[in-house]
Amino acid sequence: MSAAAAAVARAARRYFSSRLHTTTTRLLHASDSQAAPREASGSFIHPAAVVHPDAAIGQGVSIGPFCTVGPSARVGDACQLHAGSHVVGDTELGEGCVVQTGAILGADIPGRTIIGENNVIGHYAVVGAKCQDLKYKDWTHTAGAVVVHQFCHIGSYSFLGGGSVVAQDVPRYMMVAGDRAELRGLNIEGLKRNGFSDQEVRRLRKAYQKVFMPTITNKSSFEDRLAELEQEIELSESPAVSCMVESIRMSFVQGHRGICKFRSWNSS
Repeated sequence: MSAAAAAVARAARRYFSSRLHTTTTRLLHASDSQAAPREASGSFIHPAAVVHPDAAIGQGVSIGPFCTVGPSARVGDACQLHAGSHVVGDTELGEGCVVQTGAILGADIPGRTIIGENNVIGHYAVVGAKCQDLKYKDWTHTAGAVVVHQFCHIGSYSFLGGGSVVAQDVPRYMMVAGDRAELRGLNIEGLKRNGFSDQEVRRLRKAYQKVFMPTITNKSSFEDRLAELEQEIELSESPAVSCMVESIRMSFVQGHRGICKFRSWNSS
C-alpha cells in the first residue's frame, strides 16, 4: 500500500471511530434518561412500570418493574407493589399495604374494590377481578394464588390460606383455607404479632369455640349460640369479642353472602 493510501485509511478509521463514539454516547444518554426511575412525593416508580397519569399515588410508595396502575386506582401512602403486580379499575389501596409479585387487584368493569390498611396480598392472588364490589378491612394477610368472589367482605386481622377460593365473608380474626374456603380457626399467630394480649387471645378463642365448636350434646342453633355469647358478661365486655360478633352479624344482613362455613359446623 502506498503512503497516500495508508494515510487515507488512517483518516477514515479516525472519522468512523469518532462518529461511532458520538452515536454510542448519544444512545447511552438517551437510554439513561428513559430508564431513570421517576420519583414524586417521596415515591419510587420503576421505569418499567406502567402508571397512568390519572392514578392517585400516595407518599413513600414503591412500585416495582412491570407493574400496572390504572387511571382510577388509588394507592395509599407507604404501599409496596412488587414486580409484576397490578392495581386496576376503581380500586382503593389503603396505607401500608404490600402487593406481592403477580397479584391482581380490581378490574376495569363497574364496581369498587376497597382494600384497607396494612394488608398483605400474596403472590398471584386475584382480588376483585371480574367483580362488582369487594371490601378488605385492615391488617389482613392473603397468601399466594387466592381468589376472592365479588361482594365478599374480608375482616380485619384475618388470614386467607394459599390457593383458597373465598366465596363468602371472612369474619374478623379468622383463618380460612380450601377450595370454597372454610373456617379453620382463629388467626392466632397474626393476633399475637399485631399486639393482642394473651388475655384477649384467650377470650377470642373461648368465644370462637362456643360459636363454632359446640359439643355433640349441644343441639342449639348457630343463632342461639351467638346470642348466648352476647349474653355472657365476661366475653361480651371484651372489645375484641364484640368486634368479632359484630363482624359475623354484619355478614348476614340483607345483600351480604354470609360467612365461610366451618367443617364441623352443625347443619343448624
